[in-house]
Amino acid sequence: MKKTLKLLALAAALSLTGAAASAEQVKVGIAAEPYPPFTSPDANGNWEGWEVEFMKAMCAEAKLDCVITPVAWDGIIPALTAKKIDMIVGSMSITAERLKTIDFSDKYYNTPTGIIGTKGEDIKPTPEGLAGKTLGVQVSTVHQAYATKHFAPAGVEVKEYQTQDEANQDLAAGRVDAVQADAIALEAFLKSDQGKECCDYKGEVAEDVDVIGPGVGVGLRKGETELKEKINAAIKAIRANGTYEAFSKKYFDFDIYGG
Repeated sequence: MKKTLKLLALAAALSLTGAAASAEQVKVGIAAEPYPPFTSPDANGNWEGWEVEFMKAMCAEAKLDCVITPVAWDGIIPALTAKKIDMIVGSMSITAERLKTIDFSDKYYNTPTGIIGTKGEDIKPTPEGLAGKTLGVQVSTVHQAYATKHFAPAGVEVKEYQTQDEANQDLAAGRVDAVQADAIALEAFLKSDQGKECCDYKGEVAEDVDVIGPGVGVGLRKGETELKEKINAAIKAIRANGTYEAFSKKYFDFDIYGG
């Protein structure tokens, strides 16, 4: 009897070990600052949004036990390279500059870059249309890089913010004339009570793939080929099996994957 009990206990232990080993645990870095509709905490502090659903679907497909790990945006790449996190799922555009430091998966979405501004103001999303104005951008983003390259030389004052929300709040308060960011994130602000009252969409900026990149990818450390292959296969699979489309429809009435 004792021998039987020991065998059953051993079998149970092996079963648990096998279950634990079936999913590799990874720390997924997201920006600690809310970025709706992609990532934001609910009333209980649980993270939700389109990008959180993407991450969960991708990790399930890749058999990864993903743990959300919020990190301040301007420190998220150093956190990855220092192995404090294992990947970044934070609307990070794939750019040549970032590829000098980290690697990326295949893209998982691509949306336009837009400008919003004060209602009634004649502002166009061009260097000439913003000349003499103050433009708010989030620090350490492709939008900061784009504004510095295209708008600052034309006499546009580029004002940097730690978070997108701070830039939006200053626009609503009249401390800047316009804000540049991902068009979807700006649309979310314009749908808010504050955004509806103060501001409207001024249009998309001219394309510059060298600065803005071809889309958003999962940030990874250099040399982690096996993890990259798992993630790329998972992205491809959830797009093929309809999972990606199913959760995306809850947030958008268009294909966020882009061309």
